[in-house]
Amino acid sequence: MPSRDERVTIAIDGGCIAGTIVTPTPRLPGVLFVHGWGGSQDQYLARARQVAALGCVCLTFDLRGHAETRPQQETVSRENNLRDVAAAYDVLAAHRLVDPASIAVVGSSYGGYLATILTSLRGVKWLALRAPALYMDQDWDAPKRQLHRGDELLMYRQHLVMATDNRALRACGAFTGDVLVVESERDQVIPHPVIASYLEATTQAHSLTYRVLEDADHGLTDETSQRAYTTLLHNWLREMLIEPEISLAEKNMQKKARDLAERAKSNS
Repeated sequence: MPSRDERVTIAIDGGCIAGTIVTPTPRLPGVLFVHGWGGSQDQYLARARQVAALGCVCLTFDLRGHAETRPQQETVSRENNLRDVAAAYDVLAAHRLVDPASIAVVGSSYGGYLATILTSLRGVKWLALRAPALYMDQDWDAPKRQLHRGDELLMYRQHLVMATDNRALRACGAFTGDVLVVESERDQVIPHPVIASYLEATTQAHSLTYRVLEDADHGLTDETSQRAYTTLLHNWLREMLIEPEISLAEKNMQKKARDLAERAKSNS
């Protein structure tokens, strides 16, 4: 974890001596986890704890229509759930330990879809999508459950969708941060054209990482797939959130060493 130095004076016997207090960087990256339709925050707590060990502040939460508010599932809309995600983001960004300019959002399935749209409303820096879902823009305020009636959504997901024709993909196209897209090889819910649509739309990103989880299904129902995804996400977040800060700290230390060497040389 990067640190900062604070010069102090220590009073002693009527005089003083110099000291340096080394403390962790006062503000840390934040990571928001958004679960999929039918899930809950309980599925992500263990993963969030592992990510927090990197030196991040993590937030998991239950979308309306899930967990304690499950009775609302028949009426909750995408607009309702997007407002849930934005409210959760605001709580995380306002936390005293979080750097509001350094927030990652991790979304799975429906949560990935909402997370992508969130980037058009809030200052997300890193975006991780696992098997992100895709929905037509029409009937935005209709109950989310109604979107799955009939075959229209199934057919929509079987073809490449242009970014200009979909709100989530338009947000993806405008996003300039770092992106991770993870596909399940044996996904029976989100077909490959959906993943391809997200990848094709991501044109302005600082970086784009695409991975396929071998033999994994949509819900990562086997332990091997769960471990593979957790390892992949953990490593990507460490590379994005932590290692650049370590590199910067090392550069600062090297600069200080050079400055000291120059001073010693000039004084000799």
